[in-house]
Amino acid sequence: MLVKPIANLFSLMDFFVRARRPLSVRDIVAEFSWPRSSVFNMVSTMVEHGYLHQPVPRGGYYPTTRWMELARDLSESQPLPESVHKLLVELANRTGETLFLAAAEGTSAVFLDVVESSADIRFIANVGQRLPIHVTAAGRAILAQYSPTERAATLKRIKYQRYEKDTFMTPESVERDVRESARNGWYVNPGIYAPGVAWIAVPFPFRGRRNAIALGGPVSRIEKRVDSIGALLREAIDRFLKDNE
Repeated sequence: MLVKPIANLFSLMDFFVRARRPLSVRDIVAEFSWPRSSVFNMVSTMVEHGYLHQPVPRGGYYPTTRWMELARDLSESQPLPESVHKLLVELANRTGETLFLAAAEGTSAVFLDVVESSADIRFIANVGQRLPIHVTAAGRAILAQYSPTERAATLKRIKYQRYEKDTFMTPESVERDVRESARNGWYVNPGIYAPGVAWIAVPFPFRGRRNAIALGGPVSRIEKRVDSIGALLREAIDRFLKDNE
C-alpha cells in the first residue's frame, strides 16, 4: 500500500539531490504537476519544522542541516556491543572515577552508558542525562570528529550563556579549544559547567559513530592527574579501537 504524502516527500528530496540548488514552489509544481496548494502546504510544514529554509529571501527553498543531524543521530543511537561497557568498567577500575559514554543529540551531549566510581565522593551521572555539547569535555571530544562545516553549523545554533565560569561563550572560543586540545588527544572541563567537578574526555569513533568516552570526578582529585588520566584514556581507547576494527 502506497502512502502518497510520504512518497511525495521522498520524491521531493530526490529532486533536491538532482537539482543541487534552492527550489521554488513553481519549480516543484512544474516537476511533479502537483497542485500548487499541496506543494505550498508541504513546503510550509517542512519550513515550520526546520527541514527547509530560504538561503536568500524569495530565492527558493533548500534542505537544512537538520536532515544530516537526523541521519547521524539515528546511526549513533544503535545499541553498542557489551565490549564497550566492559571498557568503561575497566577504566573506572583503573582510575577510581566515574566513566561514561556520550553521544551528540543536536546541541547536547547525552549519556548512553555510565559506570560510577565506588568512592564516597564521586561524580554521579545518569543514562539519558543531557548537557550542553560545547561546554562539556565529552561534547567537545564529539565536536572534534565533525567536519569544520558541520561543526560551525552546530556551534552557530547554540545559545551561549555563563555557567560556573565565563568560558566558551562564543563559537570561536569553542573552535579554538577543539583544535588546540586535539594535539593532546583529550579534552578537559575543569569545573566550567558544575562547581567542583572536572571531566576529561577522549573521542571514541567506533563503527561509524562519533561518540566520546569521558571521566568525571572531584576537581581536588583530578586536577593534578589530568595529563596522566588523559594519556591513560587515550591509550586504552586506541588499543580498543585497534582490536575491534
